[in-house]
Amino acid sequence: MAPQSLIPRSGLRGRQQRPNHRRSPLVAAKPSRDVYLELEDHSSIERSAVQFFGTKGSADPQSQAARLADQFITQNRPLLEALEVSVRRDYDGNDVRLQIESHSAVGAVPLVSPFTARPDYGLVVQPRFPWPGIGPMLAEMGWLVSPTPLRLPLLKRSERRVPPWVLSFMVLSRLKALLERLERRFEFTEQQRLAPKGTVLWQQYAVRNLARGQFLAVPCVFPDLLDDRQLKGAIRFTIERQLQSLETQREHGAFVHKLIALAESLLFQVRAVPVCRPTPRDIDAWLRRPLRSEVLADGLQAIDWTVDERGLAGLSDLDGIPWTMPMELFFEAWVETVLRAVAVRTGGNLRTGRKRETVSPLAWEPPYVGSQRSLIPDLVFELDGCTLIVDAKYKRHWEELQQGRWTTKEDVLREEHRQDLLQILAYANLAEAPLVVCCLVYPCSTATWESLRQRRRLFHKAEMFARSRRILVWLTAVPMRAAADVIASPIVDEIRSIRTAS
Repeated sequence: MAPQSLIPRSGLRGRQQRPNHRRSPLVAAKPSRDVYLELEDHSSIERSAVQFFGTKGSADPQSQAARLADQFITQNRPLLEALEVSVRRDYDGNDVRLQIESHSAVGAVPLVSPFTARPDYGLVVQPRFPWPGIGPMLAEMGWLVSPTPLRLPLLKRSERRVPPWVLSFMVLSRLKALLERLERRFEFTEQQRLAPKGTVLWQQYAVRNLARGQFLAVPCVFPDLLDDRQLKGAIRFTIERQLQSLETQREHGAFVHKLIALAESLLFQVRAVPVCRPTPRDIDAWLRRPLRSEVLADGLQAIDWTVDERGLAGLSDLDGIPWTMPMELFFEAWVETVLRAVAVRTGGNLRTGRKRETVSPLAWEPPYVGSQRSLIPDLVFELDGCTLIVDAKYKRHWEELQQGRWTTKEDVLREEHRQDLLQILAYANLAEAPLVVCCLVYPCSTATWESLRQRRRLFHKAEMFARSRRILVWLTAVPMRAAADVIASPIVDEIRSIRTAS
């Protein structure tokens, strides 16, 4: 039933009472222009829900903002989990607040608006160590971990702070896989042949060839098993565009030169076909092919990105591609690279959890009970009676442990650190060597690492004895910069010193 103030009075002879907006229960909320949330990994921010959802002009802005916040969190929970981000609503007595906390993943995803049910909002999690350092590390570790695009709607903005070579690597790696799996198909080919094959073009033979005395040149049309020249032309178009982009980024470092070499090697494979800029209709036709593979779909998506000149999603003006990169896996791959440099200099044997080389199954009885099915250390380094078990932890603990006393730390930090220690000590039972070193490795900045190295405080050590074995516990950090040989030097020195002492 309409409010009384909106019903015209019959005695006013055509004049209608204006709606009384002062008594209107709600005024339509307008979202603020800044509809993107941005924070670094392993950090937290706080935003006013009233300001974020634009409910300041409503009759009860805080109540409406609280309802919108609850709806916003419920709608976007799967998208938030893709970046390991948690959002909760809070009230501080004056305002409704959005408490946003990130963990180990970085990237960008669209968020559904509670007003339109469309992806009008966005979330960006930046790495706390800048991209100029991460890029050379990716190349030095052999691209074991790299940004991964997500199958989500495009964001309203693309990230100019993410270097273009990041997208170029994803595109080139997909095209490389596509060329390796490219299927051949029958296409009609027209040739001049000595003997008839397929359909003979008699009119052309009589009018042109016979008139010129070319009696043994028979024009024929026949099906032949060939590569898809149109698709290869689209691949060549994409590679050339990415190569042009990479040529402008040579100053970023040697890893860009490696990407240029990869692009040139792929371009060599399609050099025989003409360049073809694909249209949306062409891409749709390729996607509708029978027996379509995931490699084909990913490759066509990379071609589409290049044609539309899209970038990784973030905080600039163009449409962007949603993406993510687990920094925890990135850091594990980087520590693995450093340990490989240690193995080269000491002659030890390195086994990695990434390759499932360190798996130790847990046999439960009965088999269907139990939770943890195996123990998988990140890295196990073995050298003549000494076993080094390494667990990489992409956390802020190293910087936090350097400040103040242990008794002054927050309970959450101390509990997480205890769990890390218990985990690495559990791995010590997997080694049979008389000397076992359990090492927790954390990331740090280059300046912090250099300072600790000069003061000889890179390693925090503890020691314990279990029967006939000697167990050492190390806490150390490695910098997030591409210099694996330099970072490996202190670790090599420590290993040599304990082996000499034992």
